[in-house]
Amino acid sequence: MKKTVLVSGGAGFIGSHVTVELSQAGYDVVIADNMSNCDETNYKGVCAILGRQLPFEKIDFCDAAAANDLFNRYKIDAVIHFAAFKAVGESVEQPLMYYKNNLDSFLNVLECARVHGTNVLFSSSATVYGEPDETPVTETSPRKPATSPYGNTKQMCEDFLRDCVAAYGMHGIALRYFNPIGAHPSALIGELPRGIPNNLVPFITQTAIGKRECLNIFGDDYPTPDGTCLRDYIDITDLAKAHVCAVTRMIEGKMDEPYEIFNIGTGRPVSVLELVNSFERVNGIKLNYRIAPRRPGDVTAVWADPTLAQQKLGWKAVRSVDETLASAWAWEKRLAEAAE
Repeated sequence: MKKTVLVSGGAGFIGSHVTVELSQAGYDVVIADNMSNCDETNYKGVCAILGRQLPFEKIDFCDAAAANDLFNRYKIDAVIHFAAFKAVGESVEQPLMYYKNNLDSFLNVLECARVHGTNVLFSSSATVYGEPDETPVTETSPRKPATSPYGNTKQMCEDFLRDCVAAYGMHGIALRYFNPIGAHPSALIGELPRGIPNNLVPFITQTAIGKRECLNIFGDDYPTPDGTCLRDYIDITDLAKAHVCAVTRMIEGKMDEPYEIFNIGTGRPVSVLELVNSFERVNGIKLNYRIAPRRPGDVTAVWADPTLAQQKLGWKAVRSVDETLASAWAWEKRLAEAAE
């Protein structure tokens, strides 16, 4: 009997890639999304990659009745929760909108999971570490006060899951992602930001294609080898595979504890300038970029110690930064062709 995984926010960047990997690993997947931050591009791409239509439910998880109805209509063995607002700057400007959406939606998912006995995988973030005292960070590194309402919702949702697992006999895993970049090797799904991108790689590719006039590198006076911030950039397909490992661990009853946390990163720090130079070299393109003032809230350096995920999930990042940046550029060019 095939197991069914519900992917909330499954039409988005990470959710669409996870859906592909789950499906190819033999799971039945139900995609649910309110489409507030995406269009049908990635859903259609997922179906094209898999060669079949997947169940799609247009639903806002802030609607408790709609969420409960969805759980009643499908026998869901695990839910992966991506459905959330995710722009750091916007969260600072509109904190109530972020708290209401990100917290209400996850609370409704948890209530449904409690009632139906569903495993829960939460999409968390390295933002919970803030400006770390030591790098690389491990799962036992202290969480620092969030620098944005967005980051705060990630910390709070981790706490919601931990407390519900303890109280209700549930099982849950939080995956703390570092910096997901790139696109599927098929170039059929990828990152599709609305408006001006908040993330570095879409801004790089949009500058390369001519959508953006100039790429800003925020600060070159950080205490790092080249003065720019250090990050742990992980290929989106590698990241997606980690979700398959985590879901399988829950469903097959292989968890050491009812609530577990894993860092999902490469363990290799790459500077912003290194990433820009790598993109130019791999794709044979000269980018128009300039050094801009530091951006408030940016952490100097953070990268993962992924040892625990390797040991317990049997997962490891394998794709190189060069491969990932080539896939990001292939995706951007495909979008441009589709728009012609």
